[in-house]
Amino acid sequence: MSALEILSRNAAHGGTQGVYKHASKATGTEMTFAVYLPPQADAGRCPVVWYLSGLTCTHANVMDKGEYRRKAAELGLIVVCPDTSPRGGDVADDEAYDLGQGAGFYLDATREPWAKNFRMETYIRDELQSLVTEHFPVNPDAQGIFGHSMGGHGALTLALKSPDQYRSCSAFAPIVGPMNVPWGEKAFPAYLGDDRDAWRRYDACALIEDGARYREFLIDQGDADDFLETQLQPHRFESACAHAGIPLVLRLQPGYDHSYFFISTFMDDHLAWHSRQLHPISG
Repeated sequence: MSALEILSRNAAHGGTQGVYKHASKATGTEMTFAVYLPPQADAGRCPVVWYLSGLTCTHANVMDKGEYRRKAAELGLIVVCPDTSPRGGDVADDEAYDLGQGAGFYLDATREPWAKNFRMETYIRDELQSLVTEHFPVNPDAQGIFGHSMGGHGALTLALKSPDQYRSCSAFAPIVGPMNVPWGEKAFPAYLGDDRDAWRRYDACALIEDGARYREFLIDQGDADDFLETQLQPHRFESACAHAGIPLVLRLQPGYDHSYFFISTFMDDHLAWHSRQLHPISG
């Protein structure tokens, strides 16, 4: 079995909240992640939902503020919370919050100095997937993915590219078209170079335009989000889904901003969404 270091374990809602560390081959660094096991995991394999966090976050943000454990315990869902990037003194970084450590954008970088460590798509989709399946009682055929902001971008793009792996997908205030907003226009050239065709495989709207399809999405977006018009632009994704015939539930939530107050308010809805789609698969 792959080596896994236990950093902490705490009882919560009849289950266990753990934090773990391992040496990643994909990133060439140590990586930390959190796993919540509901009480049902004591009796057998459970559906698993992957939560991808946003810019500047680690696994700890949603673990501490997301308020997911009570509902996950009720529904029998395992929740996995990875980090947002490789980290360490030898890992490339930038003084700005939206590039470098804490800002991996869930892609595999091809430009130096980022290419050496910033391979977050491979890490999430392949390496951490195998590690979690090896060490925890997950049902690999009943997996969902969701996330917030940059993590919502990661969830949408991973689901669109691997629909058989991720059987359900939702997002809180996702970056749906990073190619055409300031966050992506800064990160993509740094990580991927100037070829905009290379950017398209990490842009949810572009993936749909290029033929990717998915069974159904749920997106919640606060109408008081400071990033709504400049960085998020959910209408772009709504239009792409409509043209492609992809069902989308897009809910504009009055008065909510970009914070974990927003995420925690609608967390139960998203977990229930995933449970309805994953439990029939898990039997």
